[in-house]
Amino acid sequence: QVRLVESGGGLVQPGGSLRLSCAASGTIFEIYTMNWYRQTLGKDREWVASISGGGNTNYAAAVKGRFTISRDNALKMLYLQMTSLAPEDTAVYYCNMIHSWGQGTQVTVSS
Repeated sequence: QVRLVESGGGLVQPGGSLRLSCAASGTIFEIYTMNWYRQTLGKDREWVASISGGGNTNYAAAVKGRFTISRDNALKMLYLQMTSLAPEDTAVYYCNMIHSWGQGTQVTVSS
C-alpha cells in the first residue's frame, strides 16, 4: 500500500522560500513519475510540477522559474523548492503518485 507524507509547509512572507518534502513508502519509487499539486479552498486541485523517474521535470506556467521539483530515489523522497513566494501561492500542497495522494501540507504566504 502506497503511503505519501508531506511536510515542510508553513507561514512565509512574500518573497520568501520554503522547501516541501514528501516521503513515500510501500511502493517501488524510482519508476514512477511524481507530482506536486496544490489546492485553494473552493477551487479545483491544480497541478504544479512533475518529475519522471529519470529526473525529467515539467512545471506549470505559474511557478516556472520559481519552483524546483527534485527527487531522491534512494531515500524515496520528493521535494519542492519554492522561491519568490507570493500570496497567490497560498494553498495546501499535495504529493501525488498515480492514484495515491498525501494528506497535504499548508503553505501560507502573507505579511
